[in-house]
Amino acid sequence: MRILGIDPGLGITGYGLIDSCGNNVRLMEAGIIRSNAKDKMEKRLASIYKKVISLIKDTDPEAVILEELYSHYKHPKTSILMGHARGAICLAVEHQNVSLVNYPTTKIKKAITGHGRASKEQMQRTVTSLLGLKKPPEPVDVTDALALAITHANIWRHRNDLQDFR
Repeated sequence: MRILGIDPGLGITGYGLIDSCGNNVRLMEAGIIRSNAKDKMEKRLASIYKKVISLIKDTDPEAVILEELYSHYKHPKTSILMGHARGAICLAVEHQNVSLVNYPTTKIKKAITGHGRASKEQMQRTVTSLLGLKKPPEPVDVTDALALAITHANIWRHRNDLQDFR
């Protein structure tokens, strides 16, 4: 199964594509999508939308995985900006007729590290290890996107294992 994880952000959106087969996950592609901070909001969102459309067409994933929107009381503007980018991504995914799955941050962290409050560094180390990489993916937005994809692969595999058991 080809799974595309996307970590939404207005300035930098990380993405990571994996191929999952049984217990094996393999990195296919990873990178970032940038929008120009000098542009108006609508132009930035259009840019993200177009780049995600292109990414989906190029990588042909069976599912796109996004982090659920969350808000930190100290930085409410960050979640609002992320929500705009997330909306553009959701629209792009829908227009490409790809399955969209959302997971909360704590579920992703728990699935990857075993602890729902894991640090960014713990996440980077674990994702690096799971994918057999020599060094952590940079920037951290890419690691977060790969963690989304790996989480979905593990949940999907677990569901299939349970069905096989019945």
